[in-house]
Amino acid sequence: MVKGGATGGDSMSYVSDEDRNMLEALPEDKLIEIMMFNNRNIWRVDGLYFLGIENRFGTEAAAEIDAEVWNIMGTLEAKALKGILNMKDFSVTTLMNALHHTSWALDQHEKIITVENGIGILKILNCRTQLTRLKKGFPEFPCKQVRFSYLSNFAREINPHIMCNCIKCPPDEHTGDVWCEWQFVQE
Repeated sequence: MVKGGATGGDSMSYVSDEDRNMLEALPEDKLIEIMMFNNRNIWRVDGLYFLGIENRFGTEAAAEIDAEVWNIMGTLEAKALKGILNMKDFSVTTLMNALHHTSWALDQHEKIITVENGIGILKILNCRTQLTRLKKGFPEFPCKQVRFSYLSNFAREINPHIMCNCIKCPPDEHTGDVWCEWQFVQE
């Protein structure tokens, strides 16, 4: 039975005292494995919901619904990460660090996140979602609308002066192993 409330003095704590104690008792490598397992499950659910909507109503309707959901998720994740990461600075560098901690970035095993001359770049090399779709016989998903909504709102929540620009994302042509590329610039 779960007893007690949130810990850490944060009204937005995501763990009960009992669960915190259980997780703290795990060796660090197992804790990370459990965290990543749960993160992967979030993306499995996301994919299964998407496929269900796509099968019933078509790809366009599924993409519209997905974009609406991830539009909200961008803001929610950024708000939560600002608190969790105790952010005090809201630069492009800080944004890219926060972005690296998102469920989406953590689920992408092959990515490059850089900041040079105040410009943040996120490249997804081998997109797990797209590769899974192709493996299952589905066409490439034109995810630009969905991802742009998410990343733009994520950036806006961190700092309203940081703009997200899409360099490429399906349905755009992509070459080699770079499925999508995003740029973040402070105006």
